Amino acid sequence: MTAPDSRNKPAARAAQLRARIDDANYRYHVLDDPDIPDAEYDKLMRELEALEAEHPELATPDSPTQRVGNAPSSAFATVLHEIPMLSLANAFTDGEVEDFVRRIVERLEIDAPLFSVEPKFDGLAISLRYEDGVFVRGATRGDGARGEDVTANLRTIKAIPLKLRGNDWPAVLEVRGEVYMPRAGFEAYNEKARASDGKIKPLVNPRNAAAGSLRQLDPRITAQRPLAFYAYALGVVEGGKLPDSHSAMLKKLREWGFPVSPLVDTARGAAGCLAYYARIGAQRDALPFDIDGVVYKLDDFAGQRELGFVGRTPRWAIAHKFPAQEQQTRVEAIEVNIGRTGAATPTARLAPVFVGGVTVTNATLHNTDQVARLDVRVGDTVIVRRAGDVIPEVVRVVPELRPARTHPWQMPSHCPICGSDIVREEGESVARCTGGLTCAAQRTQAVFHFAARRAMDIDGLGERYIEDLGEFGYLGSVADLYKLKLEDLLEMKRRADERDGTTPETVKAGKIATKWAENLIEAIEHSRRTTLERFLYALGIEHVGESTAKALAAWFGDLALIRHLPWPLLKLVPDIGGEVARAIDAFFEQPGNQRVIDDLLARGVEITDVHAPSPKLRAELALGNVLAQAEIPKLTAKRADQLAAAFDSIQAVLAANAEALAAAGLPADTATALRAFADSGAGGLLLRRCADALAKLRSVVPAADVAAEGPLEGRTVVLTGTLTALTRDEAKARLEALGAKVAGSVSKKTSFVVAGEAAGSKLDKAQELGVEIWDEAKLQAFLAEQA
Repeated sequence: MTAPDSRNKPAARAAQLRARIDDANYRYHVLDDPDIPDAEYDKLMRELEALEAEHPELATPDSPTQRVGNAPSSAFATVLHEIPMLSLANAFTDGEVEDFVRRIVERLEIDAPLFSVEPKFDGLAISLRYEDGVFVRGATRGDGARGEDVTANLRTIKAIPLKLRGNDWPAVLEVRGEVYMPRAGFEAYNEKARASDGKIKPLVNPRNAAAGSLRQLDPRITAQRPLAFYAYALGVVEGGKLPDSHSAMLKKLREWGFPVSPLVDTARGAAGCLAYYARIGAQRDALPFDIDGVVYKLDDFAGQRELGFVGRTPRWAIAHKFPAQEQQTRVEAIEVNIGRTGAATPTARLAPVFVGGVTVTNATLHNTDQVARLDVRVGDTVIVRRAGDVIPEVVRVVPELRPARTHPWQMPSHCPICGSDIVREEGESVARCTGGLTCAAQRTQAVFHFAARRAMDIDGLGERYIEDLGEFGYLGSVADLYKLKLEDLLEMKRRADERDGTTPETVKAGKIATKWAENLIEAIEHSRRTTLERFLYALGIEHVGESTAKALAAWFGDLALIRHLPWPLLKLVPDIGGEVARAIDAFFEQPGNQRVIDDLLARGVEITDVHAPSPKLRAELALGNVLAQAEIPKLTAKRADQLAAAFDSIQAVLAANAEALAAAGLPADTATALRAFADSGAGGLLLRRCADALAKLRSVVPAADVAAEGPLEGRTVVLTGTLTALTRDEAKARLEALGAKVAGSVSKKTSFVVAGEAAGSKLDKAQELGVEIWDEAKLQAFLAEQA
């Protein structure tokens, strides 16, 4: 007989889904041993939501679907704690802990008492009330006697069980613990906030983030915050039998479905407690959540009752605090650090302050936007935070302590390392040094990229060699590669081994390996002859990948031309937009980069495929088109053509007054904007550069009628599978030389697909769309005809 399928019975299926989802939550948050992937979990949740929507009578208060969806609250109700949520006394020294233990020994007349020990979480203390195993109310600690009812928000936290596991729980059970925000979630949220252009406010620290998230009036906002929970104590309990020790009680809480920190343990006497403090302190920076100390609780409940309380603190527990991770200090300077990729990061130089166990003198300010948001100024008193294994950061300014006559900070215009321009592209949060070839801070990355296989292809030149060559003075820029001698490499290796204490015994005995150095010198020599597209790609210009380098080489043909073009004329190349064009222009505008290029050419680097610009460029050199590419405010392509009809050159446009521009047909606001642009220093210089470059291009671009278009001009080809006679790169180069565009995916615009052995989904897609398919034999025959 076939078992009935619960999917056909809504009530049974809903119960089955709730049980499965609850079990998945328990395994994920309590056991840290998930048994289903996120996608499957989401699928089950969607099925349950659909079932309860279709059958509203099936929805229960403890259903996982009830975690989110309550309407925003206008205020939080007050909750009176039947048993006050009292605070612990603090210990800051080993001696204070020893005194705490000694008092317990004397009062209870016992030797070496057993303590339950646990981390002191840096979050928000809450209480959770369960009646007959179902979560009915949650409240904040508040002032200890009264808190706020945040039940709807607590329901959104998946780590908090809505229904208890098992069946041996008390009729009324109040569980106390800490809501916290894991570090990874906090950093991910703030990264998103920093990229939101002010739409999302960054969180100050994980503790404030947890507290603020729980006090959102709209639970749907709380649900979007990455909150977690650990249980660590009990409040009111009615009915049922509880264990007789704190450590046993924590185990029971785990069985009922509450997450309990895996760091909880037991320790014997003061020595055991202090050993636990040292162990957790050593792990603190690597933990996925913030803690600010550890807690020692007498494990025996009978002993706790006998000791009682003094004032508002228990005699049987104490918090042993770690050194503070937030401190107040003064900003003495704001400097800029240049990273390996040229990123310019403002850094606050601070009056030394002890934070999180170390003396801090520097703190990151991330980027210009962050400095502006915080309004950090030199001389300000600031709060500095050190958490995890990250560099300390400035959390906030103390405005009431700001000295008179301070000024907002601005990113410097030039790199402090090499003097090149610092540029922040539109839409980017990070400013960058443009001296990629000369900046010592970027040297390792620049040389490593220059030597890459698809760039200059210098085999054997790894990052370690590059760093050591730079450290010992053999390599100031990529051009210095071409003056290295065999003895330079061997001396570099000797000094590096000596520095690291790794000199081989064979070297000590006088036997020096030279083959690696000989091979590297040979690879450098072999790289001297290269193509224009490889050379351009090797320079490491921001946004210039292989395809952009190929387009520049194909359309302009000569480095001598490209290195002096203003960005509006670079935009004449298809697929090169304003952002890329400006990055290329900014790179070549730096005298240091130009000097390195001169040095490369002087030291024997030869570009072997120099040619005249593409004849197709001539059609793009119309005056109206060039003016339109300059992105002059209010000057549309139509208005630019009107200017070109009235004036015969950029110089004539620059010389025209408002009346002449109006006579050319420009509206008053467009004429005013053009005149303001031309009269500005930067705008006028750009247009004069465009005028000179336009004249140069017109003198060297061949006439369009001499252009011999390739047989594949305007056609798009896709390569798939393995080719035997040619490599994929060789086939791509041959096809592009014949005018084809080689794409990576098949679409309706694909002209034909070349399918080699083991062709996969691209071939299937081509057959589905009816795209023409060539085998390798047809490709070879076609290439032979064109030879």
